[in-house]
Amino acid sequence: MTRRSFTVLAALFALCVPLTLQADQTHIKDVVYRHKLGVALTMDVFKPEKPNGIGVLWMVSGGWVSDHKSINPDLARPFTDRGMTVFQVVHGTQPRFTLPEIVEDIHRAVRFVRTNAANWGVSPDKLGIAGGSAGGHLSLMMGAYGAPGPADAKDPVDRASSRVQAIACFFPPTDFLNYGKEGQAAMKFPMLRVFWPAFGITDKTSEEELEKLARTLSPIYGDLKNMPPTLIIHGDADPLVPLQQSRRLIAKLEEAKVACKLEVRPGKAHGWPGIESEARILADWFEQHLK
Repeated sequence: MTRRSFTVLAALFALCVPLTLQADQTHIKDVVYRHKLGVALTMDVFKPEKPNGIGVLWMVSGGWVSDHKSINPDLARPFTDRGMTVFQVVHGTQPRFTLPEIVEDIHRAVRFVRTNAANWGVSPDKLGIAGGSAGGHLSLMMGAYGAPGPADAKDPVDRASSRVQAIACFFPPTDFLNYGKEGQAAMKFPMLRVFWPAFGITDKTSEEELEKLARTLSPIYGDLKNMPPTLIIHGDADPLVPLQQSRRLIAKLEEAKVACKLEVRPGKAHGWPGIESEARILADWFEQHLK
């Protein structure tokens, strides 16, 4: 891995660095939401003293790598201070699991929270989802592709819907077929080669398969007409995920007459000092659209 690639990966965790631990929210650790291939996938739940019915799933993800060490109690505070219950979700991490498998983890996480919502004082129809970079991408995937589960699924959790009612995220990739400019495939960027394992891409992957993966894993090709209210915050100096990605999706949502907003941060790159304080803006969005 090049030094530049290492720096980029480090930046992906800008929203997961612990701050000062607070003691005025209930922290429930290691709630298992899925078992697969001998692995237990978990989330940590942060419950306010007086839940107001809003649940926020936070994607613990940078470069589609997910780590329990990146669970951040302080990141939950802007939400729990307003009565929202926060679920910090750890998914199956690449390269052990590929992005299609990771997306399925998030579908399951939403269904699990919805099925068990009453246990945490959450309304099943007041779920928001959030994250940064890869976590923002996974959030948008739920907005674009969330759906009811199979009615004949053996596990009742899998029958529930994975739709969310609001999205708020930071600098997400949205269109891997048009990355930075029209017709430019994301996976042909030298800087993005480090993420090939997440997509299951090798030097032998055909052009046809590359295009299929890029389309299937891009939120912009989902059901945009039924997307929930969506907020994106993005720096205009981002070298990894071009601002064009957010502008492109927001333009499509505006065409579909979906409530949406893009906040551009001049001069900011892929993460910036103090970005964790902007979680309050995300909390404002959820309060506006879910309360």
